[in-house]
Amino acid sequence: MVMPCYNAASTVSRAIQSILDQTLTDWELIVVDDGSDDDSAAIVKALVQQHPEKIRLVRKDHSGVVETSNLGYRLARGRYIARMDADDVSLPQRLEKQVAVLNASTTLGMVSCLVRFAGDPTSAGGYAHHVAWANRQVSAEDIRLSRFIDLPTPHPTLMLRRNLLGGDLAYRDGDFPEDYEWFLRWLDRGIQVAKVPEVLFEWHDPPTRLSRNDRRYDMAAFHRCKAPYLAKAIARAGCDQRELWIAGAGRPARKCAAPLEQAWQRAAGFIDIDPRKIGRSLHGRPVVSLDSPPPAEQAVIVAYVASRGAGDVIRNALLGLGRIEGVDFWIAA
Repeated sequence: MVMPCYNAASTVSRAIQSILDQTLTDWELIVVDDGSDDDSAAIVKALVQQHPEKIRLVRKDHSGVVETSNLGYRLARGRYIARMDADDVSLPQRLEKQVAVLNASTTLGMVSCLVRFAGDPTSAGGYAHHVAWANRQVSAEDIRLSRFIDLPTPHPTLMLRRNLLGGDLAYRDGDFPEDYEWFLRWLDRGIQVAKVPEVLFEWHDPPTRLSRNDRRYDMAAFHRCKAPYLAKAIARAGCDQRELWIAGAGRPARKCAAPLEQAWQRAAGFIDIDPRKIGRSLHGRPVVSLDSPPPAEQAVIVAYVASRGAGDVIRNALLGLGRIEGVDFWIAA
C-alpha cells in the first residue's frame, strides 16, 4: 500500500491504524512524506518503530502529489498496490476483499469499492452528491460509460496490479487533475476497472483537499482533460466520420463542449429540451429537439447538460430511440 502524506499530522495516525486493523495481514505500507512542515513525519516514524516489519517511511523535499505518488509506486514490492490518502480510512475488510476480486479475475486491472462519505453533507453537498453518484457506478461497463462524466472511482479506493505500471502509466504533472487524467489514460489502454459492491472506505473531506484549493481541479480543467480521451473513444467506436452534435444549447454546455470541439471537430448542431431554443440557430448551427435528433448514422451526440438528473433524462430518451451509449452518444457532464 502507498500513502502520500503532506501536513497530515491530525489524520495520518488514524489512516495508518485503519491499515493495521485490516483482516488481511500480508501487506506493506509505504508512507511517502512530501516535505511536511508539521509533525506528520514524526508521527509516522513512531509507528514505524512499533511496526518496522510492516511500515516504511520515505521522506523527500516537497514537490507535490504527482512525484510523491510515483515514488511510492516505484518502491512498492507487492503483487498489488493499494492507494490510500493520509486523511481517509480503510475499513477492516478493504484489502482482503479487493485482493480476492483481483485474484479471481484475469481481465480486471484495478478494483475499487463503495465509499461512505465522512464529510458534512450540508456544507459539502457537492461531494456528498458525487459519492452517491460514484457508488452507483459498480461494474466495469458502468465505469467505462461514466468515465467522461467524472471520476467514477474515488482515487484513494483503488487497488491495481503492479505489473501494469510499466510504460507511461505513471502520473503526469500539468494543468489538469492528475488522478482523473491517470484514470482516463489507463482505461484508454483497455485496462478494466470494477468495484467490490460494498462500503469498504471512508472518504473524508478536509478543507485542505486539493480539489478545493487548486485550479487544476476546477470544472474547466476536467473538461480540458477529458476531451482528447473522449475524442479517441469516439474514434475507437468507429464513429469519428460522423458529425458532432452537442446535447445542451445553453452557454454553460457550449463552454464545456469547447475542448472537445478543439480536440475533434466543430459541432454541427445542438439538441435541447427548451422549446424557446428549439428551431433557432446558434452561430449558424441548428438547435433541434431531443425527440428529433439527427439520424444515428449521421451524428455522435455528446451531452454536456450538468443540472442534476439531466444526464439520465438524455440517456433514457436516446436509449428509447434505439441509440447505443458509448457508440451513438456519450454523457460528459
